[in-house]
Amino acid sequence: MPKQPGQRNVHRSFEARSRFPSKKSRYKATDALGFFRSSGTVTCLPYFLELKAKALYLAERAAEALDAIKRGESLAERYEQHTVLSGLHRLRAVFLAAMGAEETQIEDSFRAAIRIAKEQKAVSLQKRAEATYAEYRRQKASGLGGRGYRLPL
Repeated sequence: MPKQPGQRNVHRSFEARSRFPSKKSRYKATDALGFFRSSGTVTCLPYFLELKAKALYLAERAAEALDAIKRGESLAERYEQHTVLSGLHRLRAVFLAAMGAEETQIEDSFRAAIRIAKEQKAVSLQKRAEATYAEYRRQKASGLGGRGYRLPL
């Protein structure tokens, strides 16, 4: 997808937010998302909410990241942007694991990510979800987890 000026601003603001989590970068990212909402361009929002969730997670704000994922999933369903659903489910599982949520919730999210990727025949997304799920099971088996699983984004 070719990047328009607004899209570049969103990417830059989330990149800055993940590197330097300050109030200024947070407002830039929020302003950039607001631009897309106000302009009526909603097809990119689930993807940008995925970026926002990653930035929040890197700033150790997993609960807020999970909220962004939920909003992204609802928008993806509403506007039929199914290409991002696998990644959103995988990230939901990562954030739930970081927060120490129930094992069934975490595993259901991983399974949904893998299932959606298989349905879409998206091999790279499927392998990524399977690798993250395997890392989660490895950390769980070795007793490294508890409330602090650190899984790759």
